[in-house]
Amino acid sequence: MQARIKTPAEIDAMREGGKILATIFNGLKQIVKVGISEREVNTWVENEINKFGAIATYKTSEVNFPGVICISTNDEIVHGVPTDYVFERGDVVSFDLVITYKNMKTDSAFTMVIGDEPTGVKKHLLNFTERSLLAGIDAIKGPTHTGDIGAAIEKVLNEGKLGIIRELVGHGVGHEMHQAPEVPNYGHSGTGVLLVPGDTIAIEPMATLGGERIKTDEDNWTIRTRDGSLSAHFEHTVLVTEDGVEVLTQF
Repeated sequence: MQARIKTPAEIDAMREGGKILATIFNGLKQIVKVGISEREVNTWVENEINKFGAIATYKTSEVNFPGVICISTNDEIVHGVPTDYVFERGDVVSFDLVITYKNMKTDSAFTMVIGDEPTGVKKHLLNFTERSLLAGIDAIKGPTHTGDIGAAIEKVLNEGKLGIIRELVGHGVGHEMHQAPEVPNYGHSGTGVLLVPGDTIAIEPMATLGGERIKTDEDNWTIRTRDGSLSAHFEHTVLVTEDGVEVLTQF
């Protein structure tokens, strides 16, 4: 199933929104530190979104999430609800944000280690997960099948011997936060939906230092690893072009 065709003005709005999102993330990386709470980060992000004249998509009726940003700590993979938890040195934390600007959505995520440069297995987890995102982006050479992207991501994650979260996928984005097509983080080249110039998708590999099984907390939002292993998540919104790809959420 193909996504709705976007007008040039809508694509430009996504470019602008992507720059705003990337700018917010750049600032977020500067303020997140040992001793700050998830809820304080959520408040800071909300203020930044408002400052740029954008809308916090997670707080709209489309989503009704209890926060403006997903903050997933340690064994939490995605959709972590911001709480009063205060970050400690060495925590592995993923931040996932969707904003609406001029009625168009952009979506991005990154993972960092609090208070330290990543080392050891944490560095390995973050490096290979981010590398898999870049491989998925590099697989887009103009019209491209979703399976080409998934195969490129899977190859890198397998090289890193990481657990691949298969129950959660990337997706089309733009008019809506989640729209067709799905973009799995595994697959076979030449299969899946054919992406064409003008399509915008969110590519978002999620990986673990352990197994692939997941579970959802009682809040019905937070998804974590079933075995308690650490998880990482990196994501960009990209535009398929005639002969390649444009990353819309890159700072």
